[in-house]
Amino acid sequence: MQDLLNGQLARLVALSPSPYVRVSALVRQACATTLSLPPLPAEARVDDPADATESVLVEFAEQFSADVSAISDDLRGRFLSALGDAAVPAVMLTYFADFLPRVRAGLAALGSPEPWSDAIEWDHDSDPSDVLFNSFLPAVHELRTLDPVTTEVVRLRGAAQHNCRMCKARRESDALEAGGTEALYEQIAWYEISNALTERHKAALRYVDALIWTPAAIAPDVAAGVREHFSEAEAFELTVDVMHNAANKIAVSLAADAVPS
Repeated sequence: MQDLLNGQLARLVALSPSPYVRVSALVRQACATTLSLPPLPAEARVDDPADATESVLVEFAEQFSADVSAISDDLRGRFLSALGDAAVPAVMLTYFADFLPRVRAGLAALGSPEPWSDAIEWDHDSDPSDVLFNSFLPAVHELRTLDPVTTEVVRLRGAAQHNCRMCKARRESDALEAGGTEALYEQIAWYEISNALTERHKAALRYVDALIWTPAAIAPDVAAGVREHFSEAEAFELTVDVMHNAANKIAVSLAADAVPS
């Protein structure tokens, strides 16, 4: 399964839809600069935004990476107005530009092999939404090396950090059946002093926080904690789970994360 997921990650890196080659290049540069990480390769060479539309695109991508929950109504409105029909594809490409470098940095900190090679055959035809929702996310969901409670604890931490209303409200039934409780989940917010969360949970949560907030400076003790408490396969699943869960940034960025009434 890890080889399959590495293939999925490589496919995301190679996405370069023909109408959005420059959009992809701009957001890859903007996100990487914001994160202080090496950018994903891009098919087009870009320097600065060429016009007002591209300036809004870059501003949106920078805030998407820095703290998606802080995207203002004003910025969102300007982004949707400027990008028009290209807005949703641009958000998808921004998500890839934002999180794939985090995955690469996380696996590097753990001493894992590079998840994709530098040899890229650009994919001009695939729909980013289709690849994300019908290929990558289902493939991550099929991973079963981690226990359900740890998976849910990790998901809920990401939901809180990105302030996704839908994700915070949802509960996974397999985790509940495996012993997850609201009393346990309530302690995620102050996990370092929790007496209910295990050291394994805490090691995972430190890694989640590092991937979300400081991916360019994952502390050695955070990486060591993951290696101590998780097998190599579990650590890989933990890493791609964080990216899977962070797809909620797409909905949050567009204010589409309201809990259905």
